[in-house]
Amino acid sequence: MNKVMALDVGTKRIGIALSDYLHVIAIPHSYISRKPEQEALDTIQKIAKENNVKTIVVGLPINMDGTQGHQADDCLEFANKLKSDYKVIMEDERLTSENAEENLREKKIDFKKEKGLVDMESACIILEQYLNK
Repeated sequence: MNKVMALDVGTKRIGIALSDYLHVIAIPHSYISRKPEQEALDTIQKIAKENNVKTIVVGLPINMDGTQGHQADDCLEFANKLKSDYKVIMEDERLTSENAEENLREKKIDFKKEKGLVDMESACIILEQYLNK
């Protein structure tokens, strides 16, 4: 069996979440620096290999009016670099950062000093959306 990985790709950091083997639960895994990009890709591939991942869900930051902006183009470009080794699925990630911050507040986790926690939680929300389909 395989796990599914989700990525919240930002300009500075990438949040990572993994499913369980039954594809029911989304679990925050880690966050990594986006730069240097090849190092980020290598780390993602290492985590994917260690967790038997065949599918990667990448959050696509679509504007509220449904259009794609510069950030969406950047995410698509990053995701294309993973397509040779994995099945890559783009998932609408509108409002995930706001929802992630709310989730962390409810858990009484202070994320202001460690923004990567929001990225991890966002990746988890992206994965939950995908798994619930």
